[in-house]
Amino acid sequence: MKEILRFRPILKQTLWGGEKIIPFKGMDLALTNVGESWELSGVAGNETTVVDMPDMTLNQLVSVYGPSLLGRKNYERFGNEFPLLIKFIDARENLSIQVHPDDETARRQGKARGKTEMWYLMESAPDATLYSGLKQRITPEQYKMMVADGSICDALAQYQVAEDNVFFLPAGRIHAIGAGCFLAEIQQTSDVTYRIYDFNRCDKDGNCRQLHTMEAAESIDYSVYPDYRTHYTQHKNKPVRLVDCPYFTTSVYDIEQTVSVEAALKDSFVILIGLKGEGQLATANEQSPFAAGETILIPAKNRVINVSGKMKFLEVHIDNQKIQIDE
Repeated sequence: MKEILRFRPILKQTLWGGEKIIPFKGMDLALTNVGESWELSGVAGNETTVVDMPDMTLNQLVSVYGPSLLGRKNYERFGNEFPLLIKFIDARENLSIQVHPDDETARRQGKARGKTEMWYLMESAPDATLYSGLKQRITPEQYKMMVADGSICDALAQYQVAEDNVFFLPAGRIHAIGAGCFLAEIQQTSDVTYRIYDFNRCDKDGNCRQLHTMEAAESIDYSVYPDYRTHYTQHKNKPVRLVDCPYFTTSVYDIEQTVSVEAALKDSFVILIGLKGEGQLATANEQSPFAAGETILIPAKNRVINVSGKMKFLEVHIDNQKIQIDE
């Protein structure tokens, strides 16, 4: 197995998609409305394949290499399904107001698991906004009434966003990506999304997209917090921890010299997501260019990961040495 793995992204054309993903990823494609690029996916029916092995899906790779790819504890926990889904998202229009269930609620509703995720904003429109969390306390009954009369957005915290902003979205938090946002999304391997409100949009035939009002009501965390933005201090040439949860740990690197990726010492795979600039990636036995728009998977067997150049990137792994949860 190679030490530096690249995958073919799955491009999703959407009603709300924009035009940033194709040039950002350096692709020369005659596609429009590309709202999502699924960079690394083990979701059934939407699995990315290895660049050098076009017939090998991500989950097939896991089944062949097991602990040497995922890490021993990750393999015990997740088996042959890769546990994270990585996307780039470009919103020309507002996405629907939505929520994801936690694992327990999802299983009760007949789903395999819930979805916790995070957003890292890249260069977005000057007036870009998004919704994250409740700004006022409401009851499940009030929620249903506000969905019915179209006023649910009045209860949500709305943020003006800019490059390098971060939002952590634990399962149960109502949210929506707004028009003009361009971001990287890291999440559990799950495609369970409950659409709460879709701004009364309909297709050319007058059909509105399905809403999931009842399932969402069972999934919402009705807690109210003063601030839903993740605050952090940026530093050059060393990792800055952004999110540390049972499902993933994410740090950002902003480098102008060679750095060693600390996550290589963990019993976990490492994902590197290029945000800006370009550089060089080196493991013990391989070297490769690394640039904005690329998502790279480093198997858990590797204990050396060095990145040089002038660039910004995210590093993602699962820290099973520190965090244990009851699955």
